[in-house]
Amino acid sequence: MCYDRYASICKPLHYGTLLGSRACAHMAAAAWASAFLTALLHTANTFSLPLCHGNVLGQFFCEIPQILKLSCSKSLLGEVGLLAVSSCIGLGCFVFIVFSYVQIFRAVLRIPSEQGQQKAFSTCLPHLAVVSLFFSTVMFAHLKPPSISSPSLDLALSVLYSMVTPALNPLIYSLRNQELKAAVWRLMTGWFQQH
Repeated sequence: MCYDRYASICKPLHYGTLLGSRACAHMAAAAWASAFLTALLHTANTFSLPLCHGNVLGQFFCEIPQILKLSCSKSLLGEVGLLAVSSCIGLGCFVFIVFSYVQIFRAVLRIPSEQGQQKAFSTCLPHLAVVSLFFSTVMFAHLKPPSISSPSLDLALSVLYSMVTPALNPLIYSLRNQELKAAVWRLMTGWFQQH
């Protein structure tokens, strides 16, 4: 999404060539392939871990940090290495997204009309906030020291990055619809008047 915004704001005359159907298909295929490869490596490594502390997880989500708590300490090195590589890849993606948004914001600040700037910022800032929330919760959930781990914190982090962030994008874009925004406003004011 950030590349789409970058192309539409920073290179509007080249948008069709930069984001043609072939380029979109290549980007989607690269994202799916890398996600599949990462998931496959983690799954294969996780199934090869010997479990020394039983096989009952403390929460509904079958997350890597939860499984690592059940495994023997000597066998963790491979999975920790995979987590480090995955974190580096994720951090690289996040740096690319932030760099793209820096370029976008530099271009937006050169827009002479305040209305144009406001429209561009209202399009970009929600996406940047959702991406930041996703990456920060994933990184914290997988890289936090075990000393600050608790079942409720682990569950909250899992819900944040696996359920809340994917639901935010449709919510944000539907709230840009003026009719829906007015309906939500009427619903909220009616609820507050009743209570």
